[in-house]
Amino acid sequence: MNGPLLAAGITAAGVALVHLVAGHADPVRPLLASGLAQVPKRTLHAVWHLVSVNLILAAATLVYLALAQPQGAHLAGQLLAVHFAAYAAVFLVITLTFDGTQRLLRLPQWLLLLPVAVLTWIGST
Repeated sequence: MNGPLLAAGITAAGVALVHLVAGHADPVRPLLASGLAQVPKRTLHAVWHLVSVNLILAAATLVYLALAQPQGAHLAGQLLAVHFAAYAAVFLVITLTFDGTQRLLRLPQWLLLLPVAVLTWIGST
């Protein structure tokens, strides 16, 4: 068993759960209640669901890689580490566009995604 990958998978599952619960309350509900035109509104809603699926599948993959340790697990893990690091980077760059001293916490998703990236990288090298 690969401990860091298992920790990454469990953490990623937690991230997926937070995404599903908190993400539905805010920003999905306000988005759906907004006056935005139907096509962009439904497109953004679909993208939110795509991210949900992506996070769940990534978490499941990390747990599988940790427990089964199949051939190619290191490469798959490294790709998933880069994947989560890229997600974290996107949120970090966008959160830096906010003003104020608390701007790093305005979009705190990067704080959830970065540990998954680091644990996955450690378990894959």
